[in-house]
Amino acid sequence: MKFLVGYTATPAGADALALGVRLARAPGSELEIVLVLDGGERATLTPTDPGNNSLLLEAAEGWLAQALALVPAGFSVRTHLEHADSLTQGLLAAAARLEANLIVVGAATHGLLGRFAIGSVASGLLHSSAIPVALAPEGTRLMNTDEPISRITCAVGTKAGAGGVLTAGILLARTVDAPLRLVSLVAIDRPGADAEAIQLAADHAQAVLDYATEHLMDGLDVTANVASGRSIEQAVRGLHWEPAEVAVVGSSRLAQPHRLFLGSIAAKMLRELPVPLIVVPRDFTATVGE
Repeated sequence: MKFLVGYTATPAGADALALGVRLARAPGSELEIVLVLDGGERATLTPTDPGNNSLLLEAAEGWLAQALALVPAGFSVRTHLEHADSLTQGLLAAAARLEANLIVVGAATHGLLGRFAIGSVASGLLHSSAIPVALAPEGTRLMNTDEPISRITCAVGTKAGAGGVLTAGILLARTVDAPLRLVSLVAIDRPGADAEAIQLAADHAQAVLDYATEHLMDGLDVTANVASGRSIEQAVRGLHWEPAEVAVVGSSRLAQPHRLFLGSIAAKMLRELPVPLIVVPRDFTATVGE
């Protein structure tokens, strides 16, 4: 699997790189570190100063060298400079050219430690990417990158697109050799609906568990849970999260086919998650048996 890190010489860029390194510990993985420079859209209004361009290029190469130095030995890693009119456009273009399977970016630096604050780049990717996007919360860089991913938690539901999320969760669990936890989130906001809603969620979680168990490689564990609360946020808070865990959720049904669009469930999860979140495009397809 090929992981593309959207790198900047900022704390958020360091968070993204740290998550990318942990994901790329999986055997056979490749790490692509991409730094995007302004493509020069303003050059039509103001003449370009060759001296400034040379200084910027030198600085960018230095930033990439610093990033490369943070990657432990033994990784298959490359660095790239991408010129584009925006960071989002540059990362999407690089992902297409490099045939990346996942884009990793950091959250905005004004988020609380271990929580998300979506910046403009992450927001742009979450409304346009054709491949899954991983968001590294503030403080990810402070974790030990030698620690592998300990568990994949996949939020599954009965709405359209849930099958793609499950497929992505299974593939990631197989790639990083981590247990898979399937979670059905239930918001109990109607009096008297508690027992009915929880039972429906439990039945669905069991059906998804049966499918995942059948398609996982031997030796990988898979469990299913129902998390309930008066709100999605409360349901997420009620779950136990391991420090080295990663969560997976689907994008909104409002998204264009094979594109991302951050839906209400994912947005509510972001407000409470203490771990990285991977958002999977609508209609995501892959062969589980590969």
